[in-house]
Amino acid sequence: MRMVRVLLTGQAGAPAPAALPSLIHDLLWAHAVPADNLEHARIRPLPDGLDVVLFLKAPTDEVALGSAGALLERVREPFARHGLTGGIAR
Repeated sequence: MRMVRVLLTGQAGAPAPAALPSLIHDLLWAHAVPADNLEHARIRPLPDGLDVVLFLKAPTDEVALGSAGALLERVREPFARHGLTGGIAR
């Protein structure tokens, strides 16, 4: 299992709603496809956004990064509707 860290930032100065981690968790699972091999997601609030760790079943880091990138591309628009942008932390 591989971990990929994602940082999502919100609008400057706007605190994240308490329900936002659950919403992001649900959005990730709703947009995941079997090929992503997503096994678990951990979402924690930050002062200006969210710290997301995706746990993926992948043989290499490169495969995990590719899967995470594809998933993030699919959820980019739904995240944006909730005032979040971001991507994989490197």
